[in-house]
Amino acid sequence: MKALSFAVFLLAVPILNFAQEQIETDRPDQTESPATVPHRYLQAETGFMYEKVHKDAQNIYHPTLLWRYGLTPNVEFRLQTDFTTESRAGRRISGFSPVAVGFKTSLIKSKGYIPDISFVGHLTLAELATADLQSTYVAPDFRFLFRHAFSDHFELSYNLGAEWNGETPDASALYTIAASYKAADHLSLFAEFYGYLNKYESADHRFDAGAMLLLNQNFSLDISAGAGLSELSPSYFVSGGFSYRLPLH
Repeated sequence: MKALSFAVFLLAVPILNFAQEQIETDRPDQTESPATVPHRYLQAETGFMYEKVHKDAQNIYHPTLLWRYGLTPNVEFRLQTDFTTESRAGRRISGFSPVAVGFKTSLIKSKGYIPDISFVGHLTLAELATADLQSTYVAPDFRFLFRHAFSDHFELSYNLGAEWNGETPDASALYTIAASYKAADHLSLFAEFYGYLNKYESADHRFDAGAMLLLNQNFSLDISAGAGLSELSPSYFVSGGFSYRLPLH
């Protein structure tokens, strides 16, 4: 009964007079949005993902959870906490993945042919995790985020950056490019290519697509699915979740 009451509250909560533009999230696609959370808003983005790595390996994230808080109109604090189950050849490990802390900051607002540009960075803390899921090294990552809005319905976004996986001291370059289309006032669709490049391994290219449904100014649902395009890539994944924000004025 309590769960039902909470769900009704989320769907029925009015759009407050001081609410800013509609919620923008960094899920379900892999391309991070240049948008930051409005000042003094707390935003939670959570969901489930099943990833088939190969025949005898799979990962389940249940849930993924990204906390975002608007420190200023242009800077947000970020905290990532995921609960993960890894299965490899009949052996299963469950627990919390290493916690990641970071920030996002807006650098340039779009004007004419100049896109929105932001920067996001995280530091994954090796020992803040369940013992079996701790990483060997502290693992940073960073991206520059770009977005071109060609009309009220069509946007092209892309990220360029690098990340460390925590298991080796080597970095991988990363790229993403996503096209999104606003099919209706409350429904957006996207398709995306993304990948990772490491000088010690073959390239890892992937594709995914999905949809986001806006239920009100501060609450959205999403689904997505994707597949690997390279020999090194996971076979496929499916994901679903929701995002919600609250003003903390």
